[in-house]
Amino acid sequence: MDRRSFIKKAGVASVGAAGAAVLAAPAIAQQAPKITWRLTSSFPKSLDTIYGGAVDLAKHVSDATDGNFDIQVFAAGEIVPGLQAADAVGEGSVEMCHTCSYYYVGKDPTFAIGTAIPFGLNARLTNSWFYEGNGNKLLNEFYATHNLYGMISGNTGAQMGGWFRKEINTLDDLKGLKMRIAGLAGKVVEKLGVIPQQIAGGDIYPALEKGTIDAAEWVGPYDDHKLGFNKVAKYYYYPAFWEGGPVIHTFVNLEKWNGLPKAYQGVLSDACAFANTSMMAKYDMKNPLAVKQLVGEGTVLRPFSQEILEAAYTAAQSVYAEISAGNPTFKKIYDDQVAFKKEGYLWMQLAEYTFDTFMMIQQRAGKL
Repeated sequence: MDRRSFIKKAGVASVGAAGAAVLAAPAIAQQAPKITWRLTSSFPKSLDTIYGGAVDLAKHVSDATDGNFDIQVFAAGEIVPGLQAADAVGEGSVEMCHTCSYYYVGKDPTFAIGTAIPFGLNARLTNSWFYEGNGNKLLNEFYATHNLYGMISGNTGAQMGGWFRKEINTLDDLKGLKMRIAGLAGKVVEKLGVIPQQIAGGDIYPALEKGTIDAAEWVGPYDDHKLGFNKVAKYYYYPAFWEGGPVIHTFVNLEKWNGLPKAYQGVLSDACAFANTSMMAKYDMKNPLAVKQLVGEGTVLRPFSQEILEAAYTAAQSVYAEISAGNPTFKKIYDDQVAFKKEGYLWMQLAEYTFDTFMMIQQRAGKL
C-alpha cells in the first residue's frame, strides 16, 4: 500500500470514528433521559421510618442517575388520601406510590397477602419468600390485573397488637369492640366479635380520642409514640399476630414501568431493596428505646392470652378456607406461601429460635 492510499484510508477511518463519537452522545442521552415522576405515600411526614422509606428510595434513584430520574415524594393527602394511593397509580394519575398492599382488600382479598396475613411469615421469611421464593412472581401476576407493578420496599418487623382503652383478658372482652385494624385481620377478629374499622394512620388519634373507636393497631413503639396513641389509650398489647413481618410496597403504573429504560428499572429495583433493608434496621434501632419511654410515661404492656391467640388462629384458618373456596388467585398464592412457611419455620426453630431464646434469657438475667 502506498503512502497516499494509506492516508486516504486513514482519513476515512478518522471521519468514521469522529462520526461515531458525535452519534454516541445522543445515544447515551436516550439511555439516561430526564424523567420526573410523582410518588404518593400512604403515610404522614411525621413518621421518618415508614414515610422515610420513600424518601430513601427517591434519593438513591436520583444519586444513581445523576439527578436524571427525579422522584418527587408526596405525603398522604397531598395528592390523594393515603388509602387511595394504589388506586391513583393504577389509574395513571400518578406514576408510583409507597403503600401497603392490604389496604386494598376491598377490591380483592389477594391484596392482603402482599403485605401480611394473620399468622403468616416473619420478616426474614417474608424477604426470602419474595426474593427467592415465588412471592414476587405470583403477586406481580396478580398486580398486573390492576395495572400495577410491585416491588417490596420496607418492612417493620413483627408489630405490636395495638392500643386498648380497657384490659382484654378473655375472648368476651373483645365482643363489640370497635377497632382500627387493616387487611384480612379485620375479618379474623370479626369472628371473635370485634367490629373492624379501616382508618388511615393520620386519622387514628382523633378517632381514639373521641371514642369513635375503642382500640387501634398501627405499627410499633416508635411510630405509635410519635402519633401519641399512649395519650388516649392506656393498654398496649402484643404481638400483632396478624403482622409478623409486614411489607410496604412500591407500586408503579404498569405501563410506566414497561416504558422505563432497562437501566432505570434496575436502579429503581435496587433502590427499593435498599429501602426495604434500611426500614427494618431503623425499627430495630428505634423501637427498643421507644418502648422504654412509653412504659416510663405510664403505658401498661400486656400480652394477648393463649386463649385469644388460639381462637384467632382457628378463625384465621376458617377465613382462608372461605376465601380460597371462591377465589382461585388467592388460593394459589396463599397455598404457595403456606408451603414455604412450613419449611421456613422447621429450620428457624432449630437455629434462630434456639439462639435467640438463649440470648433473651441472658438479657433477662442481666448478663448482657
